[in-house]
Order: sequence, then structure tokens, then C-alpha cells
Amino acid sequence: MAFRASARTGTPADALVIGLGNPGSEYDGTRHNVGAQVVAILAHRHGSTLKLASRERSTVAECRFETRRVALAFPQTYMNLSGESVRLLADRHGITDVGTVIVVHDELDLPLGRVKLKLGGGVAGHNGLKSIQSHLGSPDFVRVRIGIGRPPGTQSGADFVLRRPGKAERLELDVAVERAADAVEQIVGNGLERAMNDVNTRS
Repeated sequence: MAFRASARTGTPADALVIGLGNPGSEYDGTRHNVGAQVVAILAHRHGSTLKLASRERSTVAECRFETRRVALAFPQTYMNLSGESVRLLADRHGITDVGTVIVVHDELDLPLGRVKLKLGGGVAGHNGLKSIQSHLGSPDFVRVRIGIGRPPGTQSGADFVLRRPGKAERLELDVAVERAADAVEQIVGNGLERAMNDVNTRS
């Protein structure tokens, strides 16, 4: 789906990669911030640094995945307002096709450590996805979903995602975060269909 971008004056980005999370040190390392970890890893891999772009309410890095121009971003809004930043970032980077927006996020409905790719679909109660869909006017962005599993016992989902995992779980998530970063590179380099055929068929 195409939409109008208004602010870009230079060459547009080939992809806009959004890592979801909450800003602030109190949220570092929580389950809800695995998406933010992925964009930090990608920036490091590609020799760039996430820097604050106050107008877009985000930290941003512009880099190249080989010949592809990629904007990496971690919105500095809280999760439920992520779409405000994403809309501004899409304008800044000349994004006119919502299918070139790649959103990396935690997923309660996937087992711990599982990474799956998806184009469009529902938001399954994820407030970050809900906000992005609202502000882009379409659900048809790419999702890189990182499984965090379901909360134990009677613990609420909201409490679960905002907590830091234990050591063993952290190790599994760290592996998943690296695999999610690999998946983003595959999407940008080889296209979503080929990336999905690879990533989604892994056990």
C-alpha cells in the first residue's frame, strides 16, 4: 500500500526498521524491549550509531545493508504512542510504501526464543502495533516477531512484558534477538518471501 510522504528532501530509504520498546534505563533489558535491542545490534553491525532525532521523537541511524539504504529507529515515545514517531520517521525517510516498514517486536503468542516473520494481520493486543497501524493507516507493514512466551500462573501480560527475564531465559532471548537481526537483513537483502521461507520454517 502506498501513502504520501512529505518531508524527505534527499534520496529515500529502501527500508525503515522500527525496534519497539519503552525509553529509559528502567526498561532496558525487559521483554517488551527486545525490538529495540535488535535495531541497536543492526546499527552496530553496519557501523552506525543511533542518535536522537528530536523532531521524530526517536533515536535513528542511517546505514547501508550492502547497496540498500536503511533507516533504523527506536521510538522514544512510550510503546502505546509508537505510531506517532513512526509516521514522522516515514515522512523523514521518504517511505511511500508501507510494506517497506519493518517492525520488530515482542510476541506473547510465540514460544520463548521463536522468531517469525509476517506481513500485515492483526495486532493481538499489542499497543505498539495498534498505534503504528493507526498512524500509518494500514496494517500492511512487515512484522519480525520475537517470542517471549506466556506469563506464568496468574501474572498479567502487562506485568510480564515489563519485567526482565531470568538468566536462562535471557540467554534464549539474546540468541533470538541476534536471529531477528539476521532476519531483518534477509528481508532487506533478499525480499520478504525468501526470508519467510527460511526463518518461518526453522524449528
